[in-house]
Amino acid sequence: MEKRYLAIDIGASSGRAILSFEKEGLLCPEEVYRFPNGPINRDGHLIWDLDKLLEEVKNGIKAAFAVCPNIRSLSIDTWGCDYVLLKGEDPVYPGYCYRDPRTESIIDEVHSRISFDELYSLTGIQFQPFNTIYQLYEDKLTGRLEGVSDFLMLPEYLSYRLTGVKKKEYTNATTTGLVGVDGEFCQTITDKLGLPSHLFPKLSKPGTELGHLSQELASQVGGDCLVRLCASHDTASAVEGVVLPSNALYLSSGTWSLLGAKVGSMINSEPARRFNFSNEGGPGYIRFQKNIMGMWVINRLRAELCPEADFPSIIKMAKLSKTRKTVDINDSAYLSPASMRQAIEREVCQGELSPSELFRIAFNSLALSYSRTIGEIESITGRSYDSLVIFGGGAKNAFLNDLTERVSGKKVIALPVEATSLGNLKIQMKGDNA
Repeated sequence: MEKRYLAIDIGASSGRAILSFEKEGLLCPEEVYRFPNGPINRDGHLIWDLDKLLEEVKNGIKAAFAVCPNIRSLSIDTWGCDYVLLKGEDPVYPGYCYRDPRTESIIDEVHSRISFDELYSLTGIQFQPFNTIYQLYEDKLTGRLEGVSDFLMLPEYLSYRLTGVKKKEYTNATTTGLVGVDGEFCQTITDKLGLPSHLFPKLSKPGTELGHLSQELASQVGGDCLVRLCASHDTASAVEGVVLPSNALYLSSGTWSLLGAKVGSMINSEPARRFNFSNEGGPGYIRFQKNIMGMWVINRLRAELCPEADFPSIIKMAKLSKTRKTVDINDSAYLSPASMRQAIEREVCQGELSPSELFRIAFNSLALSYSRTIGEIESITGRSYDSLVIFGGGAKNAFLNDLTERVSGKKVIALPVEATSLGNLKIQMKGDNA
């Protein structure tokens, strides 16, 4: 009987359940469920609907068992940085979204307790105002940590709700800005910030077994299976899901763009800090990468200008404009503006722009950002790369891929596959065969 595995892959804009088996050494994935996702605005804050997320995960598992009653295991991955606080078995609401600006006022205070230079020397993690370290410190100042027994990253929380088992996974933990060069939470950091030590236990490796679905849940979804930790940060699973040529960089292209290289050990040099690169965990290697703007800017323009348009129509629109103008697409002005159109128009200082011009400027700016980031990696590592492997939703965008190839001078290899789900599945199968 074929061994079936289930990947639950949740991104910031959608989630999916992918059922797969192995045939002649190849994975044969099938999407059995998909649902929309996104933060909601409540009481002036951007939050995640934790109960709805859990319900959609259950729906995905139920859909998978309807297709196949015998599933060996499942695993969940999501984006990084966000988490759920627990008091025993109960979540502390709300579950904040990383795009919520609640950390802006406390970043300087964090750095007064431990400078960013020291943080970078300990963790090698790039500065982002939404890094978990800043979110947790804001929780401390507002009293949200009082009586808290655990903090679990989102995939860990969802897995806990399936199994009743709480474990923390290495790759997602590295996105917190709290994991040291030894691959464990850094006590120097947590002590200096006065964060409760019991929140930072030993980390588990991708592939670790959590346990089976609870009896109550198994009866709800129509079956039982083992739950494992995969590389639960979605980019870690995505990099694991593709085969990179020996002299290639990778670009995980989705809401965010994550551009980097697989390296053997942390690079936390002064140039790496200055260019704001991250050293995030992979299964047996470090992902030396930079988190830069991705399709978020295109998605926001689409929602504002032409919500009914599909992506082929948007690309046709962009091609109508011959402008070569660009903006600094990684500026904080584009993180969560009330109007993406106005944010771009303010920077190019040209009054009102047409939709064609706006989309073309956004695509030009993304390609330029990729090219500059490649140059930074080559400067820091002292190594020249000849190709860029693009995977994720953005890999389907031939127009942006061509722009990137022209601007960067690197061969672009587009892999329009569900790389994250493939990596999730591969880790499950490896754990099953260990």
